[in-house]
Amino acid sequence: MTRPDVVVVGGGIIGFATAHRLLHLRPGIRVVVIEKEDRPAAHQSGRNSGVIHSGVYYQASSTKAKTVAAGRLALLEFCEANGVPFDMCGKVIVAVDEDERPRLIELARRARESGVRAEIIEADRLAELEPHAAGVAALHVGGAGIVDFAQVCSKLAGLVEAGGGDVRLGTQVTNLVETSHAVIVQTSSSEIEARTAVNCAGLHSDRLLRRADGGSRTVRIVPFRGEYRYLADARANLVRSLIYPVPDPRFPFLGVHLTRTIGGRVHAGPNAILALAREGYSWRDVDCADTWDLLRFPGLRRLAARHWRSGAAEIHRSLSPRAFLASLQRLVPAITAQDVLPAPAGVRAQAVDEHGRLVEDFLFEQTRRVVHVLNAPSPAATASLEIGRLIAERTLALT
Repeated sequence: MTRPDVVVVGGGIIGFATAHRLLHLRPGIRVVVIEKEDRPAAHQSGRNSGVIHSGVYYQASSTKAKTVAAGRLALLEFCEANGVPFDMCGKVIVAVDEDERPRLIELARRARESGVRAEIIEADRLAELEPHAAGVAALHVGGAGIVDFAQVCSKLAGLVEAGGGDVRLGTQVTNLVETSHAVIVQTSSSEIEARTAVNCAGLHSDRLLRRADGGSRTVRIVPFRGEYRYLADARANLVRSLIYPVPDPRFPFLGVHLTRTIGGRVHAGPNAILALAREGYSWRDVDCADTWDLLRFPGLRRLAARHWRSGAAEIHRSLSPRAFLASLQRLVPAITAQDVLPAPAGVRAQAVDEHGRLVEDFLFEQTRRVVHVLNAPSPAATASLEIGRLIAERTLALT
């Protein structure tokens, strides 16, 4: 390939969706995707529960709400066209007692504002949908489903190559240097000069921004490990679709939930633990430089001061199988300790600002020749094709 028009850094689902959209919007464009691992979707895109989100949780004015609606439709069309299996099985968000009903009603109101079809159902209807779930009421969301996002990402990678794009695996990007006429993409093996670049580096996106010319230095990626379990295959019949708790508004994550996978297993989790490495998938994964970088960040200290009780509860649940089991039994009392098996963890790249606030919406930052994707947690995989379109349009405007 001669000098590329665009280099996309990161071979996750956002990176490949962006490259796919670039090739579609401007046929003949020269695109290179660079991924440091030896396969696509090695991190967030391949380490998640595989839920196709409906958008029920998001403020109607947010980019999340706007992109997840169009993105879900685009994802389903993509899967149908490319033979990727999916199942629109629906979900229930369960109020386990009457104290949670007001939050359920508020969630239903927010869903209506965002145009999400959802209805509050009482205990008898919940028992029909999920016979083993415990609750006085639930919000039934029919537009939720499941898919293997790693398979979606792999299919996108193949289409990028088939469309003339260049996919380079096992190559780490170390810096992006902007000049008056180009971006010099410095990698572990060489330098590539391109017209523009897109930073979809996920857990490392803020570091690339800080090394590059310009850009905000006040937002930092904080890695949160999501620890999952599986239900034993013989007990997978305890969950028919997706069972979620009513989210606690005091804490930014959704809480432990139970979700079927496209392969027929049942995922349980995740809890949310501060990871001690950017790619810290267990307590044993400790990177001293990453940890020191986090501890020096005032935003993390302010976040910890605000949410230390919730954080302590998450750590307790991580270290105590009994506490994790109790969280599952709140939703499905029939689950026993023998039913809960180990499963791979994931790490969420969560942007936090200097004031200790989690960045709730997707966040993009643009310099003269680079579009930086600084916050793209859930539901980014569901919305990936729509997010990719937006990023592609921004990138093409730079060329």
